[in-house]
Amino acid sequence: MGVLAGVRIVEVEGLGPAPFAGMLLADMGAEVIVVHRKGGTPAPGLPERSVLDRGKRSIALDLKDEADTAVFMKLVARADALIEGFRPGVMERLGLGPESCHAVNPRLVFGRMTGWGQSGPLAHAAGHDLNYIAMSGALWYGSAPGQAPMTPATLVGDIGGGAMYLVSGVLAGILQAKTSGAGTVVDAAIYDGSAHMMNLLMALRQSGGMPETRGAGLLDGPHWSRTYDCACGGYISVQSLEPQFYAEFLRLMGLEGEDAFQNQYDKALWPDLTQRLASLFKTRTRDHWAALFLGSDACVAPVLSPDEAMGHEMNAARQAWLEVGGVLQAAPAPRFEGKEPPAPGLPPVRGADGAAILAELGM
Repeated sequence: MGVLAGVRIVEVEGLGPAPFAGMLLADMGAEVIVVHRKGGTPAPGLPERSVLDRGKRSIALDLKDEADTAVFMKLVARADALIEGFRPGVMERLGLGPESCHAVNPRLVFGRMTGWGQSGPLAHAAGHDLNYIAMSGALWYGSAPGQAPMTPATLVGDIGGGAMYLVSGVLAGILQAKTSGAGTVVDAAIYDGSAHMMNLLMALRQSGGMPETRGAGLLDGPHWSRTYDCACGGYISVQSLEPQFYAEFLRLMGLEGEDAFQNQYDKALWPDLTQRLASLFKTRTRDHWAALFLGSDACVAPVLSPDEAMGHEMNAARQAWLEVGGVLQAAPAPRFEGKEPPAPGLPPVRGADGAAILAELGM
């Protein structure tokens, strides 16, 4: 039984970050009922039974139909929270906005997931992950100097700045409702969340560690903070930030006696030393370097694909990756001491739990 056992969430079918937030809440033990569109099909690119629906129950409703709307409102009346990912005003036009839902359940936490937020000049404009983080400033340090900024798809915006902030906002709202008896509306915008995630870099910027100029900061400029090509076509990551870790890195690379490498924080040396390391790493395979640094404090690790991560010895111990029904997916996180990590089940067929849910509602 998960730590959120007894918490009920209604999720209105949507795209990307909102379903991910529902999955995370379900992974932690909440009862999540996803309201799929009656007669609808999955979003482009997603399978009929998506990993994002694992652990959830499904009911298919037409939210423009009066009878189905009545069912939806009965679900809302029993829920701790609702999450939706439409553009501002869509739920209100359906007659299902916060005011209507709070009328039947004053304690409800109404979680709203958008790109630009519920207000502002772009609130009703279309956008995607890359656009939101570009405007928020979160994309700025996204690639090596001289290259166009790019980050791993969806991770910084949709998931980091979106789904995670929706989940934290919903959980904070539920805690508040337990003490005050009053629900709230969570305005989780990817634009806001991805900007908020930059505050660690802003702290470094205060001390000069991450200037605005790309390639001049402690995390995006040095020879000891980047990835390198290897002889096999694979990649190795290096981020030996602290002096003691950098010294261990030099020792294992056989460079501890070279004077040029001793001035770790001399920015003028970084380009030349980067080229020197690039040449060295290119002489051996990724697996050679991974074995050399394994278990050391040099802060070096191979760049693995999800399939490779599944087969790595680290995963044998942590089981961060697994297969369920032949589908590769990441295991629930975080973990809680004294509780076995839950095993994700198969995602439901769309609408599969409809009859059981109606019976529970007395309908």
